[in-house]
This record gives sequence, C-alpha cells and structure tokens, in this order.
Amino acid sequence: MIRVSLPAQLCNLANVHGEVNLEVEGPASISSVLDNLEERYPTLRGTIRDQITLERRPFIRYFALGEDISMEPSMNPLPEEIYSGKVVLRIVGAMAGG
Repeated sequence: MIRVSLPAQLCNLANVHGEVNLEVEGPASISSVLDNLEERYPTLRGTIRDQITLERRPFIRYFALGEDISMEPSMNPLPEEIYSGKVVLRIVGAMAGG
C-alpha cells in the first residue's frame, strides 16, 4: 500500500480528503504510482503530468523521505519506506513569483 499526499487543490478536484492509498503491482516508481492514481481518479489526468508526453508539470514536485525526487527518472524504483506505506509520498504544488 502506497500512501500519497496531494496538494489541497488536487484533493478537491479528486474529491478526496487527506492521504490517498494506492495498491501498485510490482516495483513502485513515480510513473506506476501516477498511472494508478490517474486510473483511480480520472479527474487528475493532465494535472500532475502531461497526458501525452507524461512529463511532470512545471510546478509539481515529488518528495520521498524528505528529498525532492522530481528530477529523477520517473521509472526509478521508490524507496522501500514509500512502497511499504511507512512513509508518505508527497506530491507538492510549487509556487513561483515575487
């Protein structure tokens, strides 16, 4: 069971509260987690990553074990602590401006 924390605006869009729990088959990666998340909550398609290229949206970041893993290849395996559900995978909406 993988626990995923979403930004408030995506929680509202998916009509969920708090964390989302996902079952991911095989080795879990950002890509497989997002595939599962978008399948379960179709309203999130295109909000976290581009629907065609599957590239991360510019103002979205992924955090595992307190580390920003946004720039790592999306097929890299996630740490065991994430895969086992001990630690939450955080999807964060970044801000910019001044």
